[in-house]
Amino acid sequence: MKKMFLLTLSLLLLVLPNDVSAKQKVPILVYHSIDEFNGIGSQELYVTPKNFEKQMAYLRDHGYTLLTFERWQDINSVSKPIFITFDDGYKNNLHAFSILQKLTNENFRPMGTFFVISDFIGRANRLTKSDLKMLANSGLISIQSHTATHPDLTKVENLTYELKESKVKIQQITGKPVIALAYPFGNTNEHVVAETKKYYQYGLTTTPGPFSLTGFKNEFYYLPRIYIKYSTTLEEFEKVVKVD
Repeated sequence: MKKMFLLTLSLLLLVLPNDVSAKQKVPILVYHSIDEFNGIGSQELYVTPKNFEKQMAYLRDHGYTLLTFERWQDINSVSKPIFITFDDGYKNNLHAFSILQKLTNENFRPMGTFFVISDFIGRANRLTKSDLKMLANSGLISIQSHTATHPDLTKVENLTYELKESKVKIQQITGKPVIALAYPFGNTNEHVVAETKKYYQYGLTTTPGPFSLTGFKNEFYYLPRIYIKYSTTLEEFEKVVKVD
């Protein structure tokens, strides 16, 4: 009997790692500027509208479901879940919105999340309050927080303004709940996470790779994301989103 127990236990230990690795992997992509590169800033933080449209068309044609964080629970019930996120709230993100509108049909409803810096709203080259209201009411774009002033949160002593006030300001503009935070530069630590949990349900880093449920503490506040860059080819994009 003891030998049988040990054999069964050994078999279970062999199977468990496979079960873990078989868990669904969900890509969370991060973009910044959707525009032609104009020579200002880092070229790799741009994706041309033409390339962005090709990438979104690929997702449409291959059966992906684009989600926002309000629909996080759907990752286990939809076909090929994926999140498309945009950091910093640049005005040129309206190009992305127009492309998502263009690709929308009865079988494909592409959605994205714009993480905006609340104190930068309305500045030159940034989305305005009216832009944010329009986007939030479109049903295609979720407006979430990228803090108030975009500091490295691991170096800020009082996080209340960056976390709470940005959330409040964005909610007042859009009339929609703000439940997700993208950490500036992807930087976080245990203290930042503890404070973030007071106001948000999700925290996003720039740690590369798809999300896979592991059960470790606070994993929804260490969500990984995959950069899509100016130099990302369609072939590379396909490899990134194919996580099976």
